[in-house]
Amino acid sequence: MPRLTSARKELRRAQIAEAAVRCFGRTGLKQTSIADIIAESGLSAGSIYAHYRNKAELVRAAAREVLARRAGVIGEYAADDVPPDPDELLARLIAAIDPAEARVGVQTWSEATTDPDIRDIVVDMTDRMRAMLHDCVTAWLVKVEHHEPSGARELAAPIAHRVMALYQAELLYLALRSTTEEPAS
Repeated sequence: MPRLTSARKELRRAQIAEAAVRCFGRTGLKQTSIADIIAESGLSAGSIYAHYRNKAELVRAAAREVLARRAGVIGEYAADDVPPDPDELLARLIAAIDPAEARVGVQTWSEATTDPDIRDIVVDMTDRMRAMLHDCVTAWLVKVEHHEPSGARELAAPIAHRVMALYQAELLYLALRSTTEEPAS
């Protein structure tokens, strides 16, 4: 049987993590079983266990997956030639929230209060997102508002903090208001 290439292995890991995110979003971290993830992914148990030793590793992978997507969106905005102002940045981030991912994100925050490994992931990704927001707001202050770069970095810090806090509040709000049922086809 041929071995998987590194790229193929990463694609398979992502496929499994995405299946886990869907399951966690539907039924929660605690209630989701490995059997649920196997069924959702369409892969065999052996394939799942070849990539992840246990459910805890899948929870960590799912947390990384969700948080990395949000960080990617922010990175794109920061790289724009004309970065959005803070209100527009927040509006775009809120518009991009997926209800299932919001539920997984909030559950992950909860798990981070008792699981040091998940806490490390959440803290790392939150710090990265805040840094990207800071870069985006700094770029807006320099390119649009015409501030000097050094002063803009200082001015951007509290603005980025507020954008992050409001974004997290919207994630929580949406997670609490959304249903866990799959949309009708």
